[in-house]
Amino acid sequence: MSLADDARTIQGDLADLRRALHQEPETGLRLPRTQEKVLAALDGLPLEISTGTSLSSVTAVLRGTRKPGGADGPVVLLRGDMDGLPVTERTGEPFASRLDGAMHACGHDLHTAGLVGAARLLAERREHLAGDVVFMFQPGEEGWDGAGKMIEEGVLEAAGRPAAAAYGLHVSASTYPTGVFTSRPGPLMAASAGLHVRVVGAGGHGSRPHAALDPVPAACEMVTALQTLVTRRFDVFDPVVVTVGTFHAGTRRNVIPDDAVFEATVRTFTAAAAERAADAAVRLCQGIAAAHGVAVEAEFRPEYPLTVNHAAEHDFLADTVREAFGEERFQPLPQPITGSEDFSRVLDRTPGAFVFLGADTTGDPGTAPSNHSPRATFDDGVLSDGAALLAELAVRRLEKEVVCAPTT
Repeated sequence: MSLADDARTIQGDLADLRRALHQEPETGLRLPRTQEKVLAALDGLPLEISTGTSLSSVTAVLRGTRKPGGADGPVVLLRGDMDGLPVTERTGEPFASRLDGAMHACGHDLHTAGLVGAARLLAERREHLAGDVVFMFQPGEEGWDGAGKMIEEGVLEAAGRPAAAAYGLHVSASTYPTGVFTSRPGPLMAASAGLHVRVVGAGGHGSRPHAALDPVPAACEMVTALQTLVTRRFDVFDPVVVTVGTFHAGTRRNVIPDDAVFEATVRTFTAAAAERAADAAVRLCQGIAAAHGVAVEAEFRPEYPLTVNHAAEHDFLADTVREAFGEERFQPLPQPITGSEDFSRVLDRTPGAFVFLGADTTGDPGTAPSNHSPRATFDDGVLSDGAALLAELAVRRLEKEVVCAPTT
């Protein structure tokens, strides 16, 4: 049977694992319950397993046994992120999160279950693998740089030598039809940075603003001016996105607070735009603060780099989807998207590609709640195909590496 056929036989197990993960989402770098479930799901497979020290990661190495000439053979890395988001779920699903304030709103529960599925499929074909496979179960993708920390702890050398290629998959609750894979060569996802601003005034009575220094109007002006900055200082063909996600000030409506704090995410597609955004955003906040007579602390902090698919690896991935699932299952992505990914750190060091998989449950992905929404739902019926694709990529890429290896 094909990998896709075999994957369908474990679809029920993968869905059960996904739903168990979904009910107990964990955020950040420490995911003890998630790690426990992953280790239990991998138990009994012929894997070399290690766990992280600074984070609850799981790294598993499968040693292929069909290595020409007894050599170590090439290595392929497959990644699945595991963390949830600080979002209160409002889907009404029977397996909804049991924890207030935490939800798998980005589909990482599917990524985790899908990577377990790939491990199971490849373990059954160990004797056919022309090299080794590293399974990277990663915490802390949602702003915690879990990939960077796993790299620091040696995931890219887990098999004893660098990977020849690396692949990752991300599901989407909206935008793409269910079961459709989509990607593009070159820039795929934006670089991200954080803008952290604290406006410092002098508190007082709400009825006497002239006797205080109110930081709130100044901070509000900064928020709106940042949007104008994007439209007037940056080329529309080199896009920049600024979104203020948090704003905090005050304790009572009749009290002028001492300070106001807000944070924004900044997305860019070129190093030049990121550099200009860092300078312009900070100077804008400083100028508005000066005009209001208040002080400001503004810091621009780079986070994840641009996610760039290596052209040859993208083409290999697209061909694999078409051959394994049919021509109609792969749709080229015409433009990069403004989301960011710390898998970019892996692709900075290893040739590879990242792919999206539609998992809409509504039948209308154009209007469905998107990833990160408290109402986002994901069709876990795509799990078997996601697992099969990751396994296919590993099998075919190892074989390709061996075939293309120079002879002496």
